[in-house]
Amino acid sequence: MMDKHAALVYTMVMMSAADGNMSDAELKRISLMVKFLPSFRDFDLDALPQITTACTEILQKEDGIDVALESIKQTLSPRLRETAYAVACDVAAADGETKQEELRLLEIMRHTLEIERLVAAAIERGARARLATE
Repeated sequence: MMDKHAALVYTMVMMSAADGNMSDAELKRISLMVKFLPSFRDFDLDALPQITTACTEILQKEDGIDVALESIKQTLSPRLRETAYAVACDVAAADGETKQEELRLLEIMRHTLEIERLVAAAIERGARARLATE
């Protein structure tokens, strides 16, 4: 069983890896969120590489996405599931474009984590607004 920090990191790593390319912008965004979000206040930053590696190992398995998402859902409270969706949206928007694979993963996350459609739309719009460059 993972803890809440690992669940949130898994969410971000999954989103970054969704299109097969973990961009520098996405990795930088993950690092910033882990350092500054209140959800990570008591997180040991030294654990980040180990959690990231564990996540990528799970994702390489045939049913890895399903296993990871179910673990995330079981670990997080409904409120932190919204946080997980929000950090996933921020990672998806980090490099200035959201690819089809990322949009599909967001849809799967929304359903698995039981995020209401209007809540998801608000979170998505907030990410787009926060990361807009012009």
